[in-house]
Amino acid sequence: MPGTTNGSNGSTKTMGALTAGALVLVTAYTVALGSNGWLWFGWVVLGLLTLAVAVTRS
Repeated sequence: MPGTTNGSNGSTKTMGALTAGALVLVTAYTVALGSNGWLWFGWVVLGLLTLAVAVTRS
């Protein structure tokens, strides 16, 4: 089904954009206020989830 594939691909792109945006925010926080291990851990988990979604959808 072409519609389903496009929707899945769109959600993967949205998740990738969210992950990239989160990286920018965590990096800005680290530069401004110092490192926070929980923020980086959360970003790594988000990145792994995004990667898992991308792999399972392709």
